[in-house]
Amino acid sequence: MCEHVIQLTDLTKKYGNFTAVDHLNLAVQKGEIFGLLGPNGAGKSTTILMMLGLTDPTSGLVTVCGINSTTNPIEVRKKVGYLPEDVGFYEDMTGPENLIYTAQLNGIPKKEAQEKAQELIVRVGLSKEIGKKTGKYSKGMRQRLGLADVLIKNPEVIILDEPTSGIDPSGVREFMDLILRLSKEEGLTVLFSSHHLDQVQQVCDRVGLFGAGKLLVDIELTDLHKKEHGLDSIYNQYFGGGNEHEQN
Repeated sequence: MCEHVIQLTDLTKKYGNFTAVDHLNLAVQKGEIFGLLGPNGAGKSTTILMMLGLTDPTSGLVTVCGINSTTNPIEVRKKVGYLPEDVGFYEDMTGPENLIYTAQLNGIPKKEAQEKAQELIVRVGLSKEIGKKTGKYSKGMRQRLGLADVLIKNPEVIILDEPTSGIDPSGVREFMDLILRLSKEEGLTVLFSSHHLDQVQQVCDRVGLFGAGKLLVDIELTDLHKKEHGLDSIYNQYFGGGNEHEQN
């Protein structure tokens, strides 16, 4: 596994006269849970799409595990598990059947895929839903299955883009606990993108505050805990509005 997992160098993305990401420089180390925090429209999702090689930068460089995402997107996606805001499944199939299908698409032999699918269903807390078609899943269940679907590919990095959107508060707490536990058990590097300040503080080691396509502040949360002003104060210096960012 690589030590320097994600490196963004002078990364810029423009759509006509609109600059979605503006000369972004960022490095994420192996084993970190790094939070991309900022309001909707801050440039977080565009940055993620460039990391995955799904959108080409206007200028600058993205490398993931030492691989250029622009020139070798397929190789990057072999190393990265991506969980978006809404996950798509074959809704007439059960959770394990969906996981087995994903595993086999990624070259995992059928027997190994079946064993790993059963193991992951238990680990993400869906053992009681094992025979249920995914079309009957709640949003929280779908995101749990999405996390299992990400992990069954044995990634080195997982990228979570607004993964708790639409989940009820108790489901959010359970999902955040899952991220913490599974990332440590698997030894993964995690990129967690959200506009929810409380969630980012709960799981992340380090946070990048985004606004208007720029990295405004790069904060080590362990250092911040020793200081008088917390992350919420720093957030409000840039965006104001009290706790409104947690309710969007």
